[in-house]
Amino acid sequence: MKTIRSYFGIKLFLSYFIVILVGMSVIGVTANLTTPSAYARHLLFMEEQMNGSGMGQGMGMGQGQGFGQGQGQGGGMMGNFYQNFRNTFNEALIIAVIAASIVALAVSYVFSRNILAPVQVMKNASQRIAEGHYDERVEISGKDELHQLAGSFNKMAEQLEQVETMRRRLIGDVAHELRTPLTAIKGSAEALIDGVLPASAETYSQIHAEAERLSRLVDDLQELSRVESRAVQLNIHPTDSTALIQTVTKRLRHQFDEKRVTLTLNLPHDPILVLADEDRIIQVLTNLLGNALQYTPPGGEATVSIERGKTEARISVGDTGYGIAAEHLAHIFDRFYRVDKSRSRAHGGSGIGLTIANHLVEAHGGKIWAESAGENKGSEFVFTLPLAR
Repeated sequence: MKTIRSYFGIKLFLSYFIVILVGMSVIGVTANLTTPSAYARHLLFMEEQMNGSGMGQGMGMGQGQGFGQGQGQGGGMMGNFYQNFRNTFNEALIIAVIAASIVALAVSYVFSRNILAPVQVMKNASQRIAEGHYDERVEISGKDELHQLAGSFNKMAEQLEQVETMRRRLIGDVAHELRTPLTAIKGSAEALIDGVLPASAETYSQIHAEAERLSRLVDDLQELSRVESRAVQLNIHPTDSTALIQTVTKRLRHQFDEKRVTLTLNLPHDPILVLADEDRIIQVLTNLLGNALQYTPPGGEATVSIERGKTEARISVGDTGYGIAAEHLAHIFDRFYRVDKSRSRAHGGSGIGLTIANHLVEAHGGKIWAESAGENKGSEFVFTLPLAR
């Protein structure tokens, strides 16, 4: 019994076979229960036909009485005739049941194998995926539920492959990002030991700057881990989005003025209340404005706008900077992604800020995306937040 319960194929095969056996048993019992009355009815009809044709009443009555005695007492010619008929019928029924059982076994085996074939294929594929072969896929050749399951299996395998690729790339990116400041710190320390660099305030300031850069990267990685694992606790409540924008721009305006980049606000007179965590949306706006400042040359302009929709507010941060080529727009929110691969962390950022902003906006129930007409044509980052009712 444990073996039967352990194998789906055996259970499926037996279910086919049991259904067929039950059907044949019902046929046999029904036939044996209905045969006597049916036989008597047809015999009576034959007597009436014979009487109507002028054949003797004695024969008809003899048949009727003989059949009655054969049924009741087991005697008489007609009783023997009925018994022989019934034995013949049962013999034929038994042979038919045996033949049907053999055919049922063969048909059940064929059908169960056809049903189990894609399940077995998915089982083997899942084992290979568990062993690390994430490129494994199963062939889809139909549209029934099993083949739909196979399609879902392929999508799952594709997502697992993407996750594994991102994990490997993340490890490589983190190692690269950590190596840059560590190499600078190590080189400066060795130069100090060898006496190549003077033990001056400038040298120590360079080492401190690299250590600060390393510390910021570690903080960014910790923040990214928290937002991706949804471990960030949001204090969402009705918030004036225009006031948040004014707070962020007030903090960063000095940096824009130093770089000679104009910062313009397009805000409505009336406040627009959104459901948001103030600190987290300030973090998003800071990342987007910092990104606009970094990639806009002196003499350029950055603009922050907000519009009220039916169910959400649309906040945009645009600039007249370097722009983004079309092939980069789909990856701009990926971890460590840089449009210009030649830029170092000191000049191009870690590539984590936009990823964090993306997760924070999605945690609020909004969406974020980037738009650009192309290189050297500026760019615009837009995100939405639900309106407060």
